Amino acid sequence: MISLVQELRTFINFLCYSCKEYVEDLSKIPRETLQDTGIGLVVIGQSAHHHIAPFCSLTGYPHEIFVDPERCIYQKLGMRREEKFTDSAHPSPHVKSGIFMGQLKSIWRAMTSPAFDFQGDLHQQGGAIIAGPGSQVHFSHFDMNRLDHMPINWLLQHAGVQQILDFSDKPKIIHV
Repeated sequence: MISLVQELRTFINFLCYSCKEYVEDLSKIPRETLQDTGIGLVVIGQSAHHHIAPFCSLTGYPHEIFVDPERCIYQKLGMRREEKFTDSAHPSPHVKSGIFMGQLKSIWRAMTSPAFDFQGDLHQQGGAIIAGPGSQVHFSHFDMNRLDHMPINWLLQHAGVQQILDFSDKPKIIHV
């Protein structure tokens, strides 16, 4: 990952416990779009490494993914380990489940997984960083709660991708 950040401007997303829907939308970013603009995309999860392949299969995520099961990077960056709800926070368009259903789905996935373990710390919040090339950090956002993820298009534009991507699951009407 360090070599990727040294060579490219990189969008790094740190996952919270219930980020499956956000990663499903990240998986919709075409590899060609990233390559054409010289942008790297990395997801860092907080589970054990044996969850990577099933998680990528579940979400369709095709880009770089790493894990930090002890959450050392999260702690070094000062990402919160509790949730804070404020009136100024806007819910992310990428989080489709509410707090209760999102938690319930996460717990169900843990109960039905072959390893039957919880994939990370329930209280750990994630965030997004745009860094590189080199050691320059262009932007950072640390989530206040599990609904506070930055819109992906905004982050991509900040990283240098001009194309707007459609992340909605709604059927599209094409007029001909």
